[in-house]
Amino acid sequence: MLDAAVAGQVFTSPTPDQIYAAIKEVDQGAGVLMIVKNYSGDVMNFDMAKDLASVDDITVESVVVDDDVAVKDSLYTQGRRGVAGTIFAEKIIGAAAEAGLSLDDLKKLGDAVVKNTKSFAVALHAATVPEVGKPGFDLKPDEIEFGVGIHNEPGTGQEKLPTSK
Repeated sequence: MLDAAVAGQVFTSPTPDQIYAAIKEVDQGAGVLMIVKNYSGDVMNFDMAKDLASVDDITVESVVVDDDVAVKDSLYTQGRRGVAGTIFAEKIIGAAAEAGLSLDDLKKLGDAVVKNTKSFAVALHAATVPEVGKPGFDLKPDEIEFGVGIHNEPGTGQEKLPTSK
């Protein structure tokens, strides 16, 4: 369904060279569709890799996922972040690719999926970034954080965690 995933170090974007290597590895002549979460570093590096691929006459298209309704802009994005909706884009576009849709049709489908996918994340505790050594935001054991990002960005607010009763 998907031929490659390119990850950077913890909480960082992959480099253009890493992405370009993946593009060259998976290209079979019909072009490559990249599904990118809308984070500034990701978008910039995937665009740079796309430019590198064009030198080798590899056609590359991108679908930028921006499903997060918690924030419109952040320190890490221009526009909404790409979070959980990425899974739907990957599954739907991947199945369509397996069915033989063209690169242009996959791009159109991906853009439509993104346009119609929205998400909102919550957290019961913050992640600890290894280099920092402490949680990315403060959250009491009886609180929930709304609108967190996948890179440990704090959300839009906290509330007492309600009981299940």
